[in-house]
Amino acid sequence: MTRKDVLRELLDAQAPESDRWRRKNRYYYEEVERIVRFHVPRGASVLEVGCGTGDLLAALAPSRGVGIDISPKAVEFARSKHPGLTFLAGDAEDIPLSEPFDYVLLSDLIGYLDDVQRAFEQLNRVCHPRTRVILTYFNYLWEPVLRAGERLGIKRPQPDQNWLSLADLQNLLSLAGFQTVSMGYKVLLPVRVPLLSSLCNRMLANLPLLRKLCLVEIIIARPAPVPVPEETLSCSVVVPARNERGNIENAVRRIPPMGRHTEIIFVEGNSRDGTAEEIERVIAAYPERDVKLLRQGSGVGKGDAVRKGFTAATGDVLMILDADLTVPPEELPKFLKALSSGRGEFVHGSRLVYPMEKQAMRFLNTLGNKFFSLAFTWLLDQRFKDTLCGTKVLYRRDYERIAAGRDYFGEFDPFGDFDLIFGAAKLDVKILEIPIRYRERTYGTTQISRFRHGWLLLRMCLFALRRIKFV
Repeated sequence: MTRKDVLRELLDAQAPESDRWRRKNRYYYEEVERIVRFHVPRGASVLEVGCGTGDLLAALAPSRGVGIDISPKAVEFARSKHPGLTFLAGDAEDIPLSEPFDYVLLSDLIGYLDDVQRAFEQLNRVCHPRTRVILTYFNYLWEPVLRAGERLGIKRPQPDQNWLSLADLQNLLSLAGFQTVSMGYKVLLPVRVPLLSSLCNRMLANLPLLRKLCLVEIIIARPAPVPVPEETLSCSVVVPARNERGNIENAVRRIPPMGRHTEIIFVEGNSRDGTAEEIERVIAAYPERDVKLLRQGSGVGKGDAVRKGFTAATGDVLMILDADLTVPPEELPKFLKALSSGRGEFVHGSRLVYPMEKQAMRFLNTLGNKFFSLAFTWLLDQRFKDTLCGTKVLYRRDYERIAAGRDYFGEFDPFGDFDLIFGAAKLDVKILEIPIRYRERTYGTTQISRFRHGWLLLRMCLFALRRIKFV
């Protein structure tokens, strides 16, 4: 008998006892469900490879849910427990499907596989370009504890496992044609102890050093990007403008034509210096450019202006450009190239790489940016050197997904930066930074109150702790 035959017989024999083992380790399974649900929105199409009796798949409430398992007995139980889902007996290394899903889940499966690389290669058959693959797996540091649990009858017996590190899995994913979006560790205490379990798994499990002692490792990956020709994409450049009269014409002159078509949308925020009138004059003076004026009305803040501008935009690609022009408009094609190449799905600028002009950013602003970049890199598990650069570029389809999931965070962000950053991070889109040369203002004064806005940003860090990190 092959190793797979032995495994199939073992899992068939264990299938009738699956619910008993889940009850015995209820807290662990609830934690895994909680972790995966954070990444998978309700109503998505989901494939789980190695689904067992289907409980995790059912907990995700998919619009279309399909489970595959090597054990025919487990599949029988799954069909009887969850008749609204589809379950198939099949091998992860030879997936019997070719339809794409929004999410593909492999939970606690890696250890059973003969050929992990081949299993990952098979996933290409069930992915579209925006699919996210979610892997959860045991940390090899826990091997002695898990073996002891089996001997004591606390944990379901398993055959010899593959004990692979996150680096090993990342390399195998790359070989199979996938790119890692983020990696992390979860579940420091896999049993329920009142108060202590929540403290360990919501807070302590996310701290440096301690996090590497967690039981569960998680990787989010995406198919290797496929470039889209820039000339097929239309672009909408949204320019929030309040008291920026002296910058309007320069913005229109300097924003380069991009892609198939470029529209420029000024969202005017009740200025006192005649900004709205200047936009109207420039629209008439440059009839060859597609320039629009949108009045913010009773709305307040850049975040409200960005949301209104994006709602009115018609382009495939949405861009934000601050009207102070401290980020040169000539840099925008770099952002489009990064997006269309597929290297990034949410592309934002970083002002903290190249030297700045003398008065481009005050010293305290620089310190604040550096602090918040470190904080958000840790909070979101993706690299952020400069969270506050106003220039951000993403596909309309991804913005619509962010907007659809906005209820999770609420209307909390007057800047607009963190509404997009948090939303993109929760959707596990690939975030990419582009260094830009930050210029000194040539008209007007900064509209950032360092201490008031710094306090708001600190509150957003705490908000992210509660809604993203400590969940």
